[in-house]
Amino acid sequence: MNTKTLQSVMLPAAIVLGISLYLIYRATPWLHPCGHTLHIVASEGQRFLIGVLLFLQFVKISPHDLRIKRWHILALVFQVVSFLLLTLVAARTGEGEIRILLECAMLCLICPAAAASGVVTEKLGGSLAGAVTYVTLTNVVATFLIPIAVPFVRPSADLAFWQYVGRIAMKIFPVLVLPALLAWLIRYTTHRLQRLLMRLSRYTFYIWGVSLTLAMVLATRALVLSGLSAGAVTLIVVVSLGACALQFFMGKHLARSQEDRITAGQGLGQKNTGFLIWLGYNYMTPVTAVAGGLYAIWQNLFNSWEINKRLSSKREGAEKQ
Repeated sequence: MNTKTLQSVMLPAAIVLGISLYLIYRATPWLHPCGHTLHIVASEGQRFLIGVLLFLQFVKISPHDLRIKRWHILALVFQVVSFLLLTLVAARTGEGEIRILLECAMLCLICPAAAASGVVTEKLGGSLAGAVTYVTLTNVVATFLIPIAVPFVRPSADLAFWQYVGRIAMKIFPVLVLPALLAWLIRYTTHRLQRLLMRLSRYTFYIWGVSLTLAMVLATRALVLSGLSAGAVTLIVVVSLGACALQFFMGKHLARSQEDRITAGQGLGQKNTGFLIWLGYNYMTPVTAVAGGLYAIWQNLFNSWEINKRLSSKREGAEKQ
């Protein structure tokens, strides 16, 4: 199998593999005592791979390349305003399916951009620096906005505002700030190592494939353990798919140049669904974590279609020449 063929099938294959691995675990009773350990391995393994992805992206760009553009602001405003409006509605809605669906939509809209968005953005002809800038901005905004909004929907007597901020920041710091600091330390002190790491960055797409497999293991676990009825799952499917389609559409229509449209579409549409699942399970109604798993499926099916479309376009162009 050549590289282009592998890339064209890798994302759907990673989705199927991740789902299958969890279902095999469920069907194998002697593995059940190891369930907690396996969950930690999948969760922390995915976080580690996300950190590696960002590290290899930060190695390729200078801090001076992280410039805020018009579309960054527009996309952030869209995320923040839509999230706050849904928060107000959810806070005034009684317990039940409607409340759960509103919480699912909230999480899908405010979730930070995925570390892998830069990988896909490069594949599609967008700007890596623009993608990494938006990943950074959305993580900073989410760190401070979520602790303000979540208590209105799910108040907690145990956690004050700065405790919320601290817990979310500690979830983000190791996979965003540390990779950036380490990459830029290497960039300005060890040029030979930086050049080696830049050559290794060609493997980010495959690292992402492994990360996606682990994400699907976690997503399938969240769905299986949710105990939701088929009707409730169907409604969450609709909400997560609608949020995914809306954000890819909005991103591609907020920018002007073709490069920025690609970058904005991926930045706004492609989410850190591992964070989404963690946030839903720990701070919202736990079943909302299912929305994160479903969102991961939709965004990666769309990414796979986009990549296949670009590869086909390149092949047609080469044949015409």
